[in-house]
Amino acid sequence: MKRIAKVYSFTERTFERLVSLATIILGNSITFILALCLVLFWWVNNIFTTRDLHTIIGDIIFGTTFLSLFIIQKSFNKFSGSLHLKVNELVSSHEPANNSVINAEEKTEREVTELAREYADLVEQVKEIEDEIEKKEEE
Repeated sequence: MKRIAKVYSFTERTFERLVSLATIILGNSITFILALCLVLFWWVNNIFTTRDLHTIIGDIIFGTTFLSLFIIQKSFNKFSGSLHLKVNELVSSHEPANNSVINAEEKTEREVTELAREYADLVEQVKEIEDEIEKKEEE
């Protein structure tokens, strides 16, 4: 069982690295320019070799959708980065805040899940304290 857990953990870390790398690559301006050149080349070749108007229109729609992926990813990367900076600033400026959540976006899924459990436990503790206070007030 321990070996399976190690393999699973390694697989998760590797997958998270690949996803991070893909996110960076897909949101890069150079990648968009390369994709645009590829789509333009594809369109030009298809326009001269295909006589069917429906196929040409479908290719244009498909190519535009393909390029939209890169634009949306770049926009999301920018938005996500700025949001993380703002949250990190808020957490770091609040003294009683738990600084373990700073740069949470760089943590593994397991680490984020553990932090979420800690906060769920904290919520339960607060509820218990509030219930005790209510009971004392009723007495």
